[in-house]
Order: sequence, then structure tokens, then C-alpha cells
Amino acid sequence: MKNMIQGMQMLFVAFGALVLVPLLTGLDPSVALFGAGIGTLLFQLVTRRSVPIFLASSFAFIAPIMYGIQTWGIPATLGGLMAAGAVYVILGVIIKIRGNEFIHNLLPPVVVGPVIIVIGLGLAPVAVNMALGKTGDGGTQLIDSNLAMLISCLSLLTTVVLSVFSKGFFKLVPILGGILVGYITSLLVGVVDFSPLSTAAWFALPNFTFPEFNINAILFMIPVAIAPAVEHVGDILAISNVTGKDYLKKPGLHRTISGDGIATMAATMVGAPPNTTYSEVTGAVMLTKAFNPVVMTWAAVTAIVLALVGKLGALLQTIPVPVMGGIMILLFGSIATVGLNTLIRSQVDLHKSRNLVIVAVTLVFGIGGMAFGIGDFSLQGVSLAGIVAILLNQILPKDIGENHIVDNAQIEDEPKE
Repeated sequence: MKNMIQGMQMLFVAFGALVLVPLLTGLDPSVALFGAGIGTLLFQLVTRRSVPIFLASSFAFIAPIMYGIQTWGIPATLGGLMAAGAVYVILGVIIKIRGNEFIHNLLPPVVVGPVIIVIGLGLAPVAVNMALGKTGDGGTQLIDSNLAMLISCLSLLTTVVLSVFSKGFFKLVPILGGILVGYITSLLVGVVDFSPLSTAAWFALPNFTFPEFNINAILFMIPVAIAPAVEHVGDILAISNVTGKDYLKKPGLHRTISGDGIATMAATMVGAPPNTTYSEVTGAVMLTKAFNPVVMTWAAVTAIVLALVGKLGALLQTIPVPVMGGIMILLFGSIATVGLNTLIRSQVDLHKSRNLVIVAVTLVFGIGGMAFGIGDFSLQGVSLAGIVAILLNQILPKDIGENHIVDNAQIEDEPKE
């Protein structure tokens, strides 16, 4: 009973972020709950239920999913996301053969940092449009702009206050707090449409959507797996530090990253967003000392049960656009900051010509809208940025620009990748 209650609490911690991704991208939040539950159980199967971690909707895929749905539709986008999950499994096999250092050599901070920044800033205009009460593309005004600004600012302010000033359990649920305050404000000003709720059944199977395979969508999504793969390593290190066990050795990084990939493939197979390990839940594990992986089994089972409650899915879909927009402003900025912090923490020297070239070209290609295409095939945005960053890192000589002059003094830099 204790493990079950703790598991429900872990799902509550993850809930706001879990449902935010489908609500932003146009996928079904009930299917996302189902996908998170099934994905976590499969992850536990692959890792022999040894890691107390919960998997759910990945923020890194928000921008690519939105672009993919606009360009190829939901089924083809899901097919591309399944391919991204397959990349994790392939990485797991390579790591098993060549060791953990492989992923650090292929994806050093100078590659990962700017790609994460592109993911964060690529959708900044969408966040602002939604905060102003418009559709993501800014083409239609859904809610009066003055009311929308009030709602989005209160959502944003609540999320900021909980993130910065709250302590204990409340520090783990800033997104949920922002959604609740924004939703209550929306109710008070009368902009909530309850029609989806009135027609929904109490209990129903989620609205599953199955993937189709489009080569353009697949090649677009595969490079997007770069940032979450590196984030996965960080999350596994974090939970290792919390519990005092080295999960990179047992069950091994090859098992955890393969489990993440299999969870993503299973989730996207039914129409849910890709899964990733949740750092919010790691924070909750640290706070509650709930180190038993069985707790995450209960969190997964609870997610699957809630996915079958039709009224819950319909209620989530009544959340007005400005509520989401206010939170997205902080969310996308935070993702970009993670990328910046990756460069700073790893002491990537941007005076060094090689590093400057990789970061500069990746940022401008990713954010500026550069596209390369042959016929119907086109690469742009974060996928193009990821490929360019990897190629530049492999092609440019390691010692290029090692010597430079600062304040007229000749100094020689040590490589800091």
C-alpha cells in the first residue's frame, strides 16, 4: 500500500509536464498517459527493474512534433518518432560493444549545447503567439488579447514563483501550479469551453493513432534524438547520485538507453509523444527517499488507469491557449538555457576557432530557417542543426585555432571539449 501511494505521488509530480507536451502539439493527453505508463513498464523490463525512474513525454520533441504534424500529418510524424526511438536502441548496442565513451566522443558538449539551444528557441514565436491568445502560427485570434495577457502572465508568474521560491514538494510541481492558476483565472473571466467535457464518456479507450512511415519525416526526426540521448545520460547520473548506486555500470548505460528507446517506440506506436526519463521525478525520489523501483511500477499502472478515464482527457483539452502560452515562455527559454549551461559547465572555449564555427553555424542554421532539399525531401530546423553540428565536429581538425592572442599576450589553449 505504501509503494502504491508513493507511486501515485510520483505520477502527480510528473503530471503537469507529461500532459503539457500533447496539449501543445495536438496529440491526445490520455494517449500520452497510456504511453508513459506502458513505456515505464517496458523500461523496467529492459533494465530488470533496477532504476527508480519514470518515463514520460519529452520536451525536446515539442518543436519537431509541431513542425512534423503541420508538414506530414500525425501518422507520418509518429513514424518518424518511432525511428528516433530506434536510434536509442542502436546507440545502446554500440555502447555495449564500444563502451560509454562512444557517446561522449560522438556528441561532445560543443555539439549538444547549440542543438539544445535551437530546440528551445526554435518555437519562441509560437509561445508568444499563444500567450497573446492566438493560434501557434499567429494567424487566428482565439481569445481577446487583453484577457489572454492577464491569463498567460499569471500562469507564467505562478510557475516562476514556485520554481524559485517554493520549497519541498511544491518546488517539484511548478508547471502544474501554473496550469491550475491559469485555469482558475480563465474560469473567472469566462473563456473556458466545456463542450468537450459534456460529450466525453467517463470510461473509454484513449483515441489511439497508429504511425505511417514517410522517409522525409523519418530523416527529419532521427537527428532530434541527439539532445534527449545526452539528457538521458545526465538523468541516469543524477538518479545514481541520489540513490548511491552506479546505474551506468549496473544495469549499464546500454540497457537504460535501449529501454528509453523501446519505451519511445511503444508510446509512439499508439499515438503518444516520445518518452524520456523525468528529472522532476528524480527530485521527488531525492525528497521522499523512495528508492524502490516498485514505486515507479505503481506510478506507471496509475497512469494507464487514468488514461482510461475519458472525462479526464476531455477536461485537459478545455485548458485555454494562453495558459499554455505563459508556461511555454519559461519552458522554451529554460530549454535554451540548458544548452547554454552545457557549454559553460563543460568549459567549451569559444575563443577557439573550431568551437566558435560549430556553435555559430549550428545556431544560425537551426534558428534562421536554413533548409536543404532534394525533390520532396527537405532538412531544416533542429534536425539540420544536429547533423551540421555532428559533421563539423568530425570534419574540423581538433587543433584548429588552438593559438590566439588576448590582450596582446600570446597564450596557448588546452582543448576543452
